[in-house]
Amino acid sequence: MQTLEQAQSHSFLLTNGLGGYVSASAAFSVPRSDQGILIAAVRAPNARVTMVHRLRETLRIGQEEVFLSTQSFADGSKEEDGYRHLAVFSLEYVPSWTYQVSGVQVIRRCCMAYGKNTAAVVYSIENRSEKPCTLHVTPFLKFAPKELALKEKKPFSFENGRIVSGDTALYVRCDGTAEALPECWQTLSYPEDAKDGRPEKGLAAACCCLKKTVLPGQSGRLEIVFSMEEERESGWELLRRYERRQRELERACPIDDPVARQLARSADAFIARRDSTGEKTILAGYPLFSDWGRDTMISLTGCTLATGRYEDARSILRTFLAYEKDGLVPNLFPEGEQEPMYNTADAALLLIDGVWQYVCRTGDLVFAAEAFPVMERIITGYRNGTHHAVYMDTDGLIHAGSGMDQVTWMDVCVQGILPTPRHGKPVEINAYWYNALRIMELLSEKLGRDGDGYGSLAEKVKQSFVREFYMEKEGCLRDVISGTGADEQIRCNQIWAVSMHFTMLSPEQERRVVETVCRTLYTPCGLRTLSPSDPEYQGFYGGDQLHRDLAYHQGTVWVFPLGAYYLAYLKTRGYSPEAAGYVRGQLEALEPMLREGCAGQLPEIYDGDQPTAGKGCFAQAWSVGEMLRVYEVLDRIHQTGETERSW
Repeated sequence: MQTLEQAQSHSFLLTNGLGGYVSASAAFSVPRSDQGILIAAVRAPNARVTMVHRLRETLRIGQEEVFLSTQSFADGSKEEDGYRHLAVFSLEYVPSWTYQVSGVQVIRRCCMAYGKNTAAVVYSIENRSEKPCTLHVTPFLKFAPKELALKEKKPFSFENGRIVSGDTALYVRCDGTAEALPECWQTLSYPEDAKDGRPEKGLAAACCCLKKTVLPGQSGRLEIVFSMEEERESGWELLRRYERRQRELERACPIDDPVARQLARSADAFIARRDSTGEKTILAGYPLFSDWGRDTMISLTGCTLATGRYEDARSILRTFLAYEKDGLVPNLFPEGEQEPMYNTADAALLLIDGVWQYVCRTGDLVFAAEAFPVMERIITGYRNGTHHAVYMDTDGLIHAGSGMDQVTWMDVCVQGILPTPRHGKPVEINAYWYNALRIMELLSEKLGRDGDGYGSLAEKVKQSFVREFYMEKEGCLRDVISGTGADEQIRCNQIWAVSMHFTMLSPEQERRVVETVCRTLYTPCGLRTLSPSDPEYQGFYGGDQLHRDLAYHQGTVWVFPLGAYYLAYLKTRGYSPEAAGYVRGQLEALEPMLREGCAGQLPEIYDGDQPTAGKGCFAQAWSVGEMLRVYEVLDRIHQTGETERSW
């Protein structure tokens, strides 16, 4: 790591199943305000507070003193340059740093306690110098919402193993020497936030120091545990427990591919408990996003079902089934006294698909019968019309959105601007609609009910869809039926009309759609959201919120549609061994993607012009989940030659 920029271009993420996390750069710095050594979910999963923002670490060997930590400051303070002494950074199950300074080796490791707001940092110190060495560790604190760049000072104090500020307390366990310090403040620089127009600096405070001395020729260890409650387990036991759980996640993954097993561990980061429902949910992405209905439904198949986590899948599905209202399911769940928000046209249809995917893998018709009445209400709601101008037109196709509502996944509304106004009949919504009708027809039969009405409506939808959406000359699908210029823009949304289990196009039409998407939108990192030949195309994502949002769905590469693209490619090539080999070759791009940015995770987006560095959320649930779906199908082709789940 020759430069600070290079050292901070990689990061890591540890999570606790509540929405809490630990994240810092490979240099052990925090180049953004929502990273930290303990971000606690005080109300799972979205009320998250940065307790310990960073650690300042100095190693004193005789009269020599160097930094092991790294950090830049916005107030002219001297940069901490510990990355210069970093010999090795590795991330297997936990991050590990090895430092070499004048005959002293220090190894640092971090972990979290699953199901608790507890983080541990442990050090192994080997002193082969001729002088005593002392490691000083000073926690810098925020006690503020994770996304907040702290601007005002507040009091902190340390006494009897507790750091207190106002009504908030943090327990600190240390097997070295702990001493109180006069309160001191730093103004941290956030270069990664500055790139996206967020606050470029923020405050953090210290009020204690933790240290360990090791004599010449001896070895020593130091453990520090930060927790929102008194923690009895040692930091070393917490470390072993975290590593053990990661190995178990790998072993439990039914897919026989090392990258897929890594992705199964990656997926675990997003599955969390939701206090307001008492069930599981899926967080859309770290560090920016909370749990949203659409993202959860898209992520569910890969993150839970492909990895064999059927109980988690059932828990998530039950949550959404319980909150169905007027044929819709929440895009945002209630927090405190707030009501759920139902501003999504796709989540309810994808819920039906999620139930079907679950039942296909488990044969759990008891759950299917439990879910079926809600699924019927969803179909009725779409047929008769519900909120946000979601309704079935006379041709059987679904209309969605009006005014300033944005109810598809291309949902940006910024400063009164709709960069991607898709009001009308969006292509993927109608692909999901047809798929849902066929599922209802099939499930009705399995449950001993009359499903003929679903089948006849599906036939009508199919005829209308092919007539209205397929453009013979271009060999692709309209993005929306609205009577505007947006209709014939070439976007990635058409790929779901091929990748869903029940589809409406002929084999030749599906193949042409895949080829068009490949020619105009495909990159090994994801699909562009708009053809580069379109006048509205934006090839760079960055700057302040306005400029970012104007580019968000106007050419920016998204990772998650790549899953549907590969599934569609395999389908249109008959799931042949040759097609599977081609896709496996393309998936080799995932390995460097998993190493750059947040190690072990896939990001949300890349630039459209040069998709070489992840942007947006550095860990995104549907990016991981959709890639797992591809590996699941590849594994079935390899193991059995089968391509589809049977009832």
